[in-house]
Amino acid sequence: MNTSSTSARLSIMMFLQFFIWGAWYVTIGNYMTAMDMADLTHWPYTVNPLAAIISPFFLGMIADRYFATEKVLGVLHILGGVVMFLTPQAAGSPVLFIGLLGLYNLCYMPTLGLTNSLAFHHIEDQEKQFPLIRVFGTIGWIVAGLFISFVLGGFVSGDVLPDETPLPLYTTAVASIILGVYSFSLPHTPPAAKGTAVSIRSILGVDAFNHLKSKPFMVFLASSFLISIPLAAYYNFAPIFVNAAGASNPAATMSLGQMSEVVFMLLMPLFFVRLGVKWMLVVGMGAWVLRYLLFAMAAPAGVFWMIAGGILLHGVCYDFFFVTGQIYVDKKSTPAIRGQAQGMLVLITYGLGMFIGAQVAGNVFNAFLAGSEALTSVQWQDFWYIPAAFAAAIMLFFMFTFNDKVPVEEA
Repeated sequence: MNTSSTSARLSIMMFLQFFIWGAWYVTIGNYMTAMDMADLTHWPYTVNPLAAIISPFFLGMIADRYFATEKVLGVLHILGGVVMFLTPQAAGSPVLFIGLLGLYNLCYMPTLGLTNSLAFHHIEDQEKQFPLIRVFGTIGWIVAGLFISFVLGGFVSGDVLPDETPLPLYTTAVASIILGVYSFSLPHTPPAAKGTAVSIRSILGVDAFNHLKSKPFMVFLASSFLISIPLAAYYNFAPIFVNAAGASNPAATMSLGQMSEVVFMLLMPLFFVRLGVKWMLVVGMGAWVLRYLLFAMAAPAGVFWMIAGGILLHGVCYDFFFVTGQIYVDKKSTPAIRGQAQGMLVLITYGLGMFIGAQVAGNVFNAFLAGSEALTSVQWQDFWYIPAAFAAAIMLFFMFTFNDKVPVEEA
């Protein structure tokens, strides 16, 4: 196998995978607000994790047993692209609009676990190779934000932001179909559990859970679930907060977080050797606390450097916790349960955690909103203190209860 060629193909896959997500996920709140759905902006961040809860059925039953991973990936992205083309046309009907977003996410969310398991199948050194491939996903998210602000911005007039138009959703649809077609050219990844009996236990990831379960792993899963709850507040309301603070290009401003992801992703092999899995995860959670505190302190006067600093911390927040978690799960897995294990992590984090987080954050936001059109600066400050306190409690819980020696190769 040509290692450099395979890495390049996997990197393109990751670029498109996260370009797609970044194109709509960051902008949907501002678009819905412009479409008179300001009190419903938490629903896209609810149907998204609901789809993540269902995604293990695709990973555990289809990808692991019957079809090659790259083929499942291709079909799901093409179907998702078609659905996303239809979604903006339902903006006048909130229930149908959210329903179509839900259907789109049913196609997209399984692909997160699929791209991870496909990449891990074709690399030999997770700590060194995976961050270098995964960083292209971060670059894709950045390019999506810049594309929306500076390319799509040329197609709108007056004071209208491209975020407030359906253009980002159409961009998502086109990119989805492109990745769907490209997926069929990816390295062949046969179903690892082909020929094994299908059972509810395996479909739900129970087999993977039973193989992996230990006290440290249970602590890791619990912490991953809990830390994903305040994450929903960031994805849902940080773009709205940035817009309210007066940033001229909210999508581009939010992409600062992914720019920092690139830097820390490339540094991850070094940090793995120096810190190990536990302290990588602790530092990641600590960054979440600091980010929300910066947002809270910035809110009254709209201090841009604090807001930008909080966004820039996203690189540490995401890479040190989520990417480290993906690698930790893979190192604990066997080839036969790799897809199930990654799917289980998606279910716990982007599924259950983000689902609860979206509902909690949405209800807290609406309580502050209380019939008004927007939060005041003081209300924004109080709002951000809540996820800061929650993340701090999770960090302390994990720091004092997790203890697992994971072998790490020298960088």
